Amino acid sequence: MFNFDSLKEEFAEFTYEAVDVNGSPGAIVAADQILHVAAMIKRAGFQQFIDAFGIDRNERKERFEITYNLRNHTTHERIFLKVRCEEKHPHVPSLVSIWTGANWHEREVFDMYGIVFDGHPDMRRMYLPDEFEYYPLRKDFPLMGIPGSIPLPLAPDADPRFKIPDRGE
Repeated sequence: MFNFDSLKEEFAEFTYEAVDVNGSPGAIVAADQILHVAAMIKRAGFQQFIDAFGIDRNERKERFEITYNLRNHTTHERIFLKVRCEEKHPHVPSLVSIWTGANWHEREVFDMYGIVFDGHPDMRRMYLPDEFEYYPLRKDFPLMGIPGSIPLPLAPDADPRFKIPDRGE
């Protein structure tokens, strides 16, 4: 069974906060250690990058969190690696150099939360236009969107019960 403490043998300065994610081990790691720790975890057998997702914790300190879901095919274990960043400087190192599968996941987190992944080979929006200056999965984003920010298409065959009131467009 994988234990994050075993990483201290190779990386003495390694510090983390242990978390339990529905019975699977996890660790919150400092942003300045994430690349080194991720490389050690991959060498430990966690070759499969399952996914990564952003979380707006809506806290004053370390508002945003990125969770990486990793799997070891030999031992059939799954672990979670987490890193947090501040709202004023939402930057964390990219893990694309460790797991190429992180590419689109990090871009999606950037597009929805505005977290920049330093060292990412293609840090641009995936879903929203480049000129869109908001991040829709942040907790402070209005539920009905920003009036006039993106013109919404109105399908001629849309059910009239779901007509959205005038949003100032």
